[in-house]
Amino acid sequence: MIKKNQNKIFVIGHKNPDTDSICSAIAYANLKNKLSPEQQYEASRAGQINSETQFVLDYFNVKAPKYIPDVRPQVKDIYIRETQGITSDMSLKKAWDYLRGEKIVTLPVIREDKTLEGVITISDIATSDMDVYDSAIISKAKTPYKNIVETLNGEMIVGDINRIYDAGKVIIAAANPDVMEQYIDAGDIVILGNRYESQLCAIEMGAKCLIVCMGTKVSHTIQKLAEEKDCSIIVTPYDTYTVARLVNHSMPIGYFMTKENLVSFKLTDFTEDIQGIMAEKRFHEFPVIDQNGEYFGMISRRSLISMESNKLILVDHNERSQAVDGYETAEILEIIDHHRIGSLETMGPVYFRNQPVGCTCTIVTQMYRENGVEIEPHIAGLLCSAIISDTLMYRSPTCTAVDKATAEELAKIVGINVEEYAKKMFKAGSNLKDKTPKEIFHQDYKKFVGGDTNFGVGQITAMTDEELEEIKAVLLPYMEESLQKYGVEMLFFMLTNILEESTNLIFVGEKAKDTIRSAFGKEPGENSVILEGVVSRKKQLIPPMMAIFQ
Repeated sequence: MIKKNQNKIFVIGHKNPDTDSICSAIAYANLKNKLSPEQQYEASRAGQINSETQFVLDYFNVKAPKYIPDVRPQVKDIYIRETQGITSDMSLKKAWDYLRGEKIVTLPVIREDKTLEGVITISDIATSDMDVYDSAIISKAKTPYKNIVETLNGEMIVGDINRIYDAGKVIIAAANPDVMEQYIDAGDIVILGNRYESQLCAIEMGAKCLIVCMGTKVSHTIQKLAEEKDCSIIVTPYDTYTVARLVNHSMPIGYFMTKENLVSFKLTDFTEDIQGIMAEKRFHEFPVIDQNGEYFGMISRRSLISMESNKLILVDHNERSQAVDGYETAEILEIIDHHRIGSLETMGPVYFRNQPVGCTCTIVTQMYRENGVEIEPHIAGLLCSAIISDTLMYRSPTCTAVDKATAEELAKIVGINVEEYAKKMFKAGSNLKDKTPKEIFHQDYKKFVGGDTNFGVGQITAMTDEELEEIKAVLLPYMEESLQKYGVEMLFFMLTNILEESTNLIFVGEKAKDTIRSAFGKEPGENSVILEGVVSRKKQLIPPMMAIFQ
């Protein structure tokens, strides 16, 4: 059996992650792995990397965290039995032995290209033995001679073991030759003993194969005649009764397997989606298919019973609307954040660290110091970049003396000049020529709930008004088209000029103008308003709006 992801704890930021969300996830996962080497912490992300953050990752040669859009348990997260796939020409006897040996009830049947062809169960094999009364069933099943030889523990002394028996019936030659002539037809398999006359009669009547019991030696004359008449001869050590019982077990499983309306699951299927299907079907086990369409393994209902929830550490957010999809099904262990206390609820108590600083990475840096863990240069670069980004190079009112001192200390570790590096980073973030309006909008977008009002706020920063005007021209039409799709009453987007420390707030939504008037005491234009001195979404834009809604 294999088990996926159950020992991992995912450290993940909010949807539409910014630089702080990504860098804090990487840095905190790194710290946790150093403090608890017996556990595995994996930095993850719930959205796409924006241009600014990609610049930071490239600059410090750090790989982007794993993308996890939904943390609901998937098939790949539960126990999967590595049951070996079998081919459709395997005998019923061999399949039965395999099932009993492995103490399982279902076998997957696969093709040469490893795709699923069918499944065979113990019940199918039992049915083939108990409910079949057709003496021609072996030929109808197109049974390979090699299966007959293997099942009877015999030896083919005349004929081609690789041929298929596809016409005729199986009979036992218990009578004398005169009577045998009345019921042996051309193409039959004849089970008999050591009587020369019976063997000769069967060959003369056109039998396709003789099964000689009790290990009896077959004369050269009979062998030569059989070759001339294209009649195979198999010698088995078993008696006639045993052969008669076993011969049907040589049939290929392909004739009895289930191949229509197969129920299989993909590795990426969510377990909550397959539970109902598994409950409705009679099968005990179900095949799993990988991303290439190939057979991967088997799961059972027991796999779901023993399933564990994914474990999460949330960084840079504690809002329900910003959390990764499916977070309700996961076990949240920790929350590290610097925003207001939001609407997210947990099933049990968690370690919650929330400090009024300008950046989550400032808190993560403190935790490195508190635990006496050395900060490696590339981690220092990520932490410093996030602080510069979130505090708008110390210009945001959210920036504290702790943020600035921390960023300067980290800059020394990695060997960068903060002002020069910040200009490069912000320039990369505002270079959106190749981005679609949707990509620009989602670069740093968050959804909020105030009272009964749902609204969304995005933000982008630049060094000049010219860059921001270009962005405004393409964003407004997109926001108007997308208002209903986002399930909110209003959409706002902050076009923030870092150097001038001001924001051109563009908006759509019926109540947007009234909200701006009430929250900021300013008369907005048709779809925008200049907010001087406002650069922080968290501290300067959201609180006045929340006061209105609540």
